[in-house]
Amino acid sequence: MFFLAEEAAQAAASTSTFDPFDIVMVLFTIIVLIGLVRVLKARNKNYFAIGFALVAAAVFLFSDYVMVFEGWLG
Repeated sequence: MFFLAEEAAQAAASTSTFDPFDIVMVLFTIIVLIGLVRVLKARNKNYFAIGFALVAAAVFLFSDYVMVFEGWLG
């Protein structure tokens, strides 16, 4: 009897994949994208900063894609 209730509780807990840290990830992605735009618009180009921001933006956009479309919606 207790095993069935335990399985039901685990099933209900596993359907919710939202984590408050997900919001932090999305906000940090927005900050990285703002930084990328600012470094691209700068008069004196810092190519290391541009490359670093591009790689960081790609990693965070991919992690957001996996988090939202595979986790929340999937």
